[in-house]
Amino acid sequence: QVQLVESGGGLVQVGDSLRLSCVASERTFNRYGAGWFRQVPGKEREFVAAISRSGGITSYEDSVKGRFTISRDNAENTLYLQMNSLKPEDTAVYYCAATRTSFAAISSLYDYWGQGTQVTVSS
Repeated sequence: QVQLVESGGGLVQVGDSLRLSCVASERTFNRYGAGWFRQVPGKEREFVAAISRSGGITSYEDSVKGRFTISRDNAENTLYLQMNSLKPEDTAVYYCAATRTSFAAISSLYDYWGQGTQVTVSS
């Protein structure tokens, strides 16, 4: 059982940056693909970014391409999401997740989820 704990959310202004972190309980975090998803009330959870086990492959949802960067430090069992040029539409609860597959961009393929961290972008 992998436990994931996110941090780094908060209230920011349009154009600001935030870095989300997600620490995994497993020392073998490098055996899991990982990703970030987000959800706003009344809507389904949506894909934001994914990264392969080694970090060599990444994928992004179109609206965050060029603004967000997903990365991981397997030595520290930590997943990151660097978010730049934030917009009001980025406001959501952000979840990190881990999958036993090497890489996945679909939420149904993820096995473990964090509790979420709120990101609010004010205009």
